Amino acid sequence: MVVAGVALVGTLGALAPAVAGTANVFRGDLSDLAPTASGPFDHASAQLVLVGGGSDANAVLVVKGVDRSVAGRTFGAHLHTGPCVAGNGGAAGPHYNHSGVVPPVASSTTEIWLDFTVNGGGNGQSISQVHWVPDPGERSVVIHQNPTAPDGTAGPRIACLPVVW
Repeated sequence: MVVAGVALVGTLGALAPAVAGTANVFRGDLSDLAPTASGPFDHASAQLVLVGGGSDANAVLVVKGVDRSVAGRTFGAHLHTGPCVAGNGGAAGPHYNHSGVVPPVASSTTEIWLDFTVNGGGNGQSISQVHWVPDPGERSVVIHQNPTAPDGTAGPRIACLPVVW
């Protein structure tokens, strides 16, 4: 769903400064990237709201229905360059990186990092603001097994949400 001329306000506004622009909303059940084993995201869903306007973008990720046994645990999550394909984490490609250099500089200012901590209700949320707007395409938000390290790594890919606009 694309909504023009929207700012993040209300519940989401408490999380992030408002960015006026086009809001893209992506929601659905998470795809399992490790289908041979049960995991905490097997019955989870997510919503990503991506608002880009001018030279800034806000991304808000809300994840629901995570197995409550992982309450208190933090997972890395990032915008990736490729599609979300169940059972094939590699299809998502690398992190979407705006640095423009080779090799890319991985940081929370050159990539959209959306790490979240699962609460006792099996939910988590995150916000990222960057001073650039990602290009449209067939992308994904990938949830990783570990929190994001300073170099951008976060361990194996375990679930994803399609992000296509």
